[in-house]
Amino acid sequence: MHNKSNVRLPESLWELSKNEQELKQRILNYMRRYPGYTVLEVKGRFAICEIPR
Repeated sequence: MHNKSNVRLPESLWELSKNEQELKQRILNYMRRYPGYTVLEVKGRFAICEIPR
């Protein structure tokens, strides 16, 4: 069974990114802290993720 979880992303990801591609890469790098989480979308400052449970 899979559930969804919202992960609050740090503001610094946006502050340090020069463009959207760089932001996506920073988000994916940040999400490595959450093993098993798969990013489905980013809404505002949250990554909407699917997690195995």
